[in-house]
Amino acid sequence: MTYDPKIENFEEQHYAGIRTQVPMQDLSNVIPQLIDEIFGWLGQRDIESSGPPIVRYHVIDMERELDIEIGVLVAEAIKGDERVSAGVIPAGQYASLIYKDVTKGIDGNRKLIEWAKQEGIEWDAWDTEKGHAFRSRIEYLLDGPDDDPDPAQWDTKVAILVAK
Repeated sequence: MTYDPKIENFEEQHYAGIRTQVPMQDLSNVIPQLIDEIFGWLGQRDIESSGPPIVRYHVIDMERELDIEIGVLVAEAIKGDERVSAGVIPAGQYASLIYKDVTKGIDGNRKLIEWAKQEGIEWDAWDTEKGHAFRSRIEYLLDGPDDDPDPAQWDTKVAILVAK
């Protein structure tokens, strides 16, 4: 199930993140592992999260690998270290939608991309030798195992920065 796409304005958002490159088929293992690591890192520093965990897609090549950052939103800028970096999701106009069921991510993203194409919306994105790069493409993991043990019930919000 997906909800209707829309355009919305985002304020700048700070996060703590770990960047990695991973094949698409390994995402379901890497995401929970790195989220746990980041929450542990934040806890050791008495930093509270201010929103849901995120996956930031820097470069996408579905056939080879994804250059992603797994993160957790925080209220203000933090100082990272050699493992965890301080990141910022840029403010701007985003096209977004929410989809239900973590296994429906490709379908949810496809629906948003097709809708944007029909609406004449262009992304703040470009092609590189490693794949399609985005200034800001985020998935907000709105639900998780603490909300419901069934991943088919979890909501995820995908948001892609629109070109100015």
